[in-house]
Parts: sequence; C-alpha cells; structure tokens
Amino acid sequence: MTGDGELGVLIVDDEAEVTALYEEWLSTHRTFVAHDGREALAVLDRRSEEIDVVLLDRKMPELSGSEVLERIRSQAYNCRVAMITAVAPGYDIIEMSFDEYITKPVDGETLRRTVETLYNRAQYAETLTRYYSLVSTHSNLLAEHSYDDLCENDEFVSLETEIESVRRNLDSSLEVGDHREFQHVLRELR
Repeated sequence: MTGDGELGVLIVDDEAEVTALYEEWLSTHRTFVAHDGREALAVLDRRSEEIDVVLLDRKMPELSGSEVLERIRSQAYNCRVAMITAVAPGYDIIEMSFDEYITKPVDGETLRRTVETLYNRAQYAETLTRYYSLVSTHSNLLAEHSYDDLCENDEFVSLETEIESVRRNLDSSLEVGDHREFQHVLRELR
C-alpha cells in the first residue's frame, strides 16, 4: 500500500478508453497505466513497491497478458493480479497463476470490489503467517521451559499478548465462509 493509505493499482489494457474508465472508477486509489505488456513490466520495474494490485488484460499485441503474468510471478513482484479480459475462461487458465479472473464487460463496483478483495486477501495471508510464527515461538519456549517460569518473563508475556492481538485481528479481518475465497487465501500463503 502506498504511504498515504491508498492502494496502488496498475491498469494494463491496450485500449486507452478502457484504462481511462478504470482510472475513473478507481479514483480513490493511486493508479498507474500501461497500454501494453512491455510498458506494464517497465512500470513494475520502476514502481513495484507502490503497486498492490495489477488489473491485466489478457489479449494485447506483442506481449500478452498471460506472458506478463508469468513474468510478474517469475520476478516475484509483491502484487496481486486480476485478469480482466474478454476471453472466456478455458482449460488453459488452470496453469495461470492469477489471483482473480473476470470476464469483460466489467462494471465499476465489480472492479472496486476486486481491488479491495485482492488487497484484503494479501493482508490476511501476511497476518496469518505472522500468527503462525508467533505461535511457533511460543510453542518452542513451552517445550523447553515451565509455563510458570515463562510467565515471569516480560518478553514472554508480551509474546502472549501479541498472539492474542493477532488472533483477534485474524478473526475480524476476513470472512472465508465461501470455499472459493478460502482457496484464494491458501494460495496466497504459498
């Protein structure tokens, strides 16, 4: 997330009218625009720390959205990717590592919700990873020391307080009642 609390969104589509419309719909976020795959990768190279979500058209001249997606993953950019495309999903998408696949036409509400959902999934995965790290530390300490002795240590007491705080944050931050949403969160943890 950019320093001012806005999400950074890279919009990649070869049609200028589409990118302009998406920018308008996402006006509460900081947007970057690229009109082809090479330009998208150049923007990511320069501004990857500012980009949380990439909205990526699949069919573009020269470097397709699928190729851009492969490079995003191989370069390990820390962003979520939604394919926003007129191409109906076929079996070929099984091998693609996007975070969301949306078939055009798309409306503003769907686009905004997609950006927010992808960002929230990423945040949840980071928090869950932190939680497991804390719990592992806690467990290892308990394996070597008595609980009574540990409770006399201020750092251990702080650790338990942090575990409880992170657990509450996890409980309230993302609803994963939907099987599909749960799959996305698990994928995020990989």
